Amino acid sequence: MNETFLGNDTVATATLAGKAFPCMEANYPERNGSLELSAAPQDFPINPWDIMLCMSGTVIACENSIVVAIIFYTPTMRTPMFVLIGSLATADLLAGMGLILNFVFQYVISSETISLITVGFLVASFTASISSLLAITVDRYFSLYNALTYFSEKTLHYVHLMLAGTWGVSMCLGLLPVLGWNCLDDPNSCSIVRPLTRSNVTLLAVSFFVIFILMLTLYFKICKIVCHHAHQIALQKHFFTASHYVATKKGVSTLAIILGTFGASWLPFAIYCLVGEREYPLVYTYATLLPATYNSMINPIIYAYRNAEIQRSLYVLFCGCFQTNVAYRSRSPSEV
Repeated sequence: MNETFLGNDTVATATLAGKAFPCMEANYPERNGSLELSAAPQDFPINPWDIMLCMSGTVIACENSIVVAIIFYTPTMRTPMFVLIGSLATADLLAGMGLILNFVFQYVISSETISLITVGFLVASFTASISSLLAITVDRYFSLYNALTYFSEKTLHYVHLMLAGTWGVSMCLGLLPVLGWNCLDDPNSCSIVRPLTRSNVTLLAVSFFVIFILMLTLYFKICKIVCHHAHQIALQKHFFTASHYVATKKGVSTLAIILGTFGASWLPFAIYCLVGEREYPLVYTYATLLPATYNSMINPIIYAYRNAEIQRSLYVLFCGCFQTNVAYRSRSPSEV
């Protein structure tokens, strides 16, 4: 009974996605023939997975557009920390818009050229998002390691160079499918994400693992520095108070949340990119790709909305009742 249900579900998923993934329809003529699609009308012509991806993109775009607008229109938010947060929010905003456009173009305009452009746009956006997370991690590390020289023009110049490299590499990876690294002419080379080739998604997956390992290493060093600083403060005051312990524990917990969220969102899809084959049921691709989009939904909550200055700007924007004489303290990059 269960085997029959799973088999029918797989066929239905491949059928619904035939419009978004034409290679599935071309590679399995016997499956489509057995279903007699020409004679049997579809009960639900839109893939529910595509609807969920579009909804996820809508939430992502709304959340991050607010962050981008606040940082852009607030003159005081020109520090390296906010520049990096703005880069992350911009990348996630573009990714959300890409998911919406991908849904529209799948069911409104059927064109291989538009499909290539949309996929390249999504690859560039999500790559920029992940790379911006690495840039934020590097910035947090140097804000602790070189605390005395962090607030300088040199740091801002370094951040700009880092962002230029981040967006430059992301755009190059996004242009690869458009410039010819795709499987439109050779369906046998298609990966789990058409029209990307198997070697293309392998490159993207390996790049993700490199970034994840670098983030893991840097956050481990940040954790050591935070614990060392707390210990030094305790020695200077000749005792280790409960507040020091709570602050250290909070910092370590936040690091675990950041890495745990990032890994839980992207690791399943990255692993499936390496082990998955184009013949596998399409539902596996959707089931691993959808959680990956949630990372862009959670990023503004972790990196932006927890900041006191952004919270103040939100109060002014939505409430208009913020008292300017209320004291607040902005988090520095090192306060994770």
